[in-house]
Amino acid sequence: MTQSMRFFLSIVLATASLASASFLNTAGAATAEDLDVDSRQALQTLYKSTPFAESISHNAKAILVFPKIIKAGLVFGGSYGEGVLLEGKKVENYYNSVTGSWGLQAGAQSYGYAVFLMTDKAVDYIRKSKGWEIGVGPTVVMVDEGVAKNLSSTTVKDDAYAFIFDQQGLMAGISIEGTKISLIKR
Repeated sequence: MTQSMRFFLSIVLATASLASASFLNTAGAATAEDLDVDSRQALQTLYKSTPFAESISHNAKAILVFPKIIKAGLVFGGSYGEGVLLEGKKVENYYNSVTGSWGLQAGAQSYGYAVFLMTDKAVDYIRKSKGWEIGVGPTVVMVDEGVAKNLSSTTVKDDAYAFIFDQQGLMAGISIEGTKISLIKR
């Protein structure tokens, strides 16, 4: 690797680190009360934009709600946010959502996501695991407009359904695959 390539790479890495650190820092450190209120408001936003989410909420055993995830990256990137596990109307626990990534990426954005846990197995898994890596453990179906059109409350058969909502910012692509969800104290 040439001297100029090393210099360019170090500039890119430094920029990505600074961007990620500054954006990711704004997504955390909320109080328990803030997370409770923000999560309930986020669910209402989701329900207004995607009525099917509200429909399956009536059959969900619990709902993981992350009202604000901040994602930033320049080649290397990451996302972070905090949320709650709701069982009925009660907040059961608090969790964080962390993702690391690398590849052709540049920008920053925020979004929310909710995971509707439809089975006792899925709820038990999130409670008993030291951290849930999406894609390992219970089956999670990402629901977009196309998937939602083919689902009804009677055809819902998987362990969990995830909805991404309220996207803002400039960054291509959103995915929760590779995301680690861990219990936090509040």
